[in-house]
Amino acid sequence: MKKTAILFPGQGSQYLGMGKVFTEADSDAAALLDMAESISNMPLRRLCFDGPLEDLTRVLHLQPALTAVNLICWQQFRKVLPNLTPAWVGGHSLGEYSALHAAEVLPAEDTITLVTKRGELMERENAAHPGGMQAVLGLTIEEVENLLAQYNGPGIVVVANHNSPQQIIISGDQEGLEGFAEACKTAGAKRVKPLKVAGANHSPLVAGAVPDFAAFMEQMSFQSPKIPLLFNVTAAQETEPTAIRAIMARQIASRVRWQESICQMIDAGTEVFLELGPSSVLTGMMKKILPAGSNAVYLQADSPESLEKAAEIIQGK
Repeated sequence: MKKTAILFPGQGSQYLGMGKVFTEADSDAAALLDMAESISNMPLRRLCFDGPLEDLTRVLHLQPALTAVNLICWQQFRKVLPNLTPAWVGGHSLGEYSALHAAEVLPAEDTITLVTKRGELMERENAAHPGGMQAVLGLTIEEVENLLAQYNGPGIVVVANHNSPQQIIISGDQEGLEGFAEACKTAGAKRVKPLKVAGANHSPLVAGAVPDFAAFMEQMSFQSPKIPLLFNVTAAQETEPTAIRAIMARQIASRVRWQESICQMIDAGTEVFLELGPSSVLTGMMKKILPAGSNAVYLQADSPESLEKAAEIIQGK
């Protein structure tokens, strides 16, 4: 078996029909989606399969819907390669909850319960403090941080995601985003592109959700990870359940240190990076992160055929 990292996507990876091929073919996948519907009290099957996309993309719906599909992909992958112990698991923003489940920190039921509450709280904060997110392409994290330190324009703006060497996501209110986007363009950014999200995630504008979510998580029993997991907030491992709860509460309003986390996995000799979940957003980032000459393989799977292909690669066939 090749040294493998399992990665789970977050918001922005959704599409209509996601997960359908598994639930139609496998009763365990259908049962997992039924469980998620029951816990979230939302019509996740209809939203995932038939939409409309605008309803699926609503934060309140998307967090349990996308997580349910990620968990189904993990469940089906375990059936294809039951003897594989991943070298790492990781998840991008919302996807980190799927990684917690894969690492046996949380059972599936508690995972869905948490992301449902997270979606409720983030939708509340988005309504109270409107904002958005934009991708800055062509500047390094150091260049963006230097620009932020010098920025004295209106509004609120912060770095939300360090996704790859020259893809930085900024988050804030409209004034802050517009003002800082101009500063980035003046400094040589190739492009500053608005993202299709409903709020200023990973910024002070959603920080009001953090204490309420922390209090909600107190009722959940967290375990130490059985598989190494690098957390978005710290780009480091953590094994103590109380500390993991605190990190996951902070994650809502903190920077996603994706580039740093993936680079640690690369430095540790990871041979295969498998994105389990809809679309291939994280796989696209891997193209930018892997150093020139790297022999590591990156691929994505959310169907029986793509899972079989991934299994063959991991087994060296």
